[in-house]
Amino acid sequence: MLPFADAVGLTRALVRVDSRNPSLVPGAPGEAEAARLLGGVLAGWGFDVQVRDAAHARPNVVARLGRGERGAGTLMLNGHLDVVGTEGMTHAPFDAEERDGRLYGRGSADMKGGVAAMCAAAARAHAAGRVRGTVLVAAVADEEFESVGTRALVADLAARGERVDAAIVTEPTRLAIMPAHRGFAWYTVTVHGRAAHGSRYDLGVDAIRHAGLLLAELDLLDEEELPRRAAHALLGRGSLHASLIEGGIGLTTYPDRCVLRLERRTIPGESAAGAQAELEAACERVRARRRSFDARVALDFAQPPSDVPAEAPLVRAVAAALGAAGEPAPIAGMSAWTDAALLNEAGIPAICFGPGDIALAHAAEEWIPVDEIERAVRVLEGVVTAWCG
Repeated sequence: MLPFADAVGLTRALVRVDSRNPSLVPGAPGEAEAARLLGGVLAGWGFDVQVRDAAHARPNVVARLGRGERGAGTLMLNGHLDVVGTEGMTHAPFDAEERDGRLYGRGSADMKGGVAAMCAAAARAHAAGRVRGTVLVAAVADEEFESVGTRALVADLAARGERVDAAIVTEPTRLAIMPAHRGFAWYTVTVHGRAAHGSRYDLGVDAIRHAGLLLAELDLLDEEELPRRAAHALLGRGSLHASLIEGGIGLTTYPDRCVLRLERRTIPGESAAGAQAELEAACERVRARRRSFDARVALDFAQPPSDVPAEAPLVRAVAAALGAAGEPAPIAGMSAWTDAALLNEAGIPAICFGPGDIALAHAAEEWIPVDEIERAVRVLEGVVTAWCG
């Protein structure tokens, strides 16, 4: 058993567990072993622990501490246990090697260091008798794919009628407060043509060339129209890029089909439905010039943006805890998507704050500064004390 509230030791133990997401890496083990390890550690630290499947063999760890006194606050600390693949990594992915003040491994920054810090912070605040309310620690499955873990958690809280006042998702922010991030939407655009021998321009309709006409319209959307719209103070503007393209039959045949896969990053105030309308309007502009143009736009998957006001009580509480710990309190926008969006959508104000650098997430070299884990614990312990005490 780890020493009580040893955040660095817990980070090391979690990184040594291969918890690659099987929805991203076929045959990967998923979160079960990491969930069992964490559940056992938290039970030993005095938490009331539940390990429950969010999907088949994909468990969440939900643990609670505190006296639950009426009128005292309830705070959720949320993080994910799944990690992405390890192809191309320049160091052993699960050795948790430490050198030069860094702990290396897949998931060290994204985000097992944050999970360990939030667990240790809650345990220390409770051991000091400073949790009159409730602190709920949720280490969830599948954030890297479709977030079935946090979706199941939110549904369970609603079914139980359990109130949560606010949440901190301990994604890597380098100890900056990040109250907002973009959403995203994935679309498939299928452009239809007509197959014909390459010599029969009178019969063939070139789906690939027509897709090029649409891409030119989308380039104008991203380069000219989106920059003219009102930007978010922390996130800037929304964006659009073409991710994948496929089409064609052979060199001497007019292509009858071309498929584009697009990603639209949305800022607060934008929606997947609105972005789809933009794509369909671009198709209509091409069709107005080229009557043979035929395309269909389909939404494949979307996650919403997240936004909490910079003056919100939770932001102020984290800023105060940073100040008390002698740390600066920068406020910035998060570049990546996180489960904070789903918590906000469920009516739980959620921000991101944690150790590590998001730029190292999914990277060939992933590490977290060891001292930053402990600094995050001190700040989060202060937040728990202020919010739940």
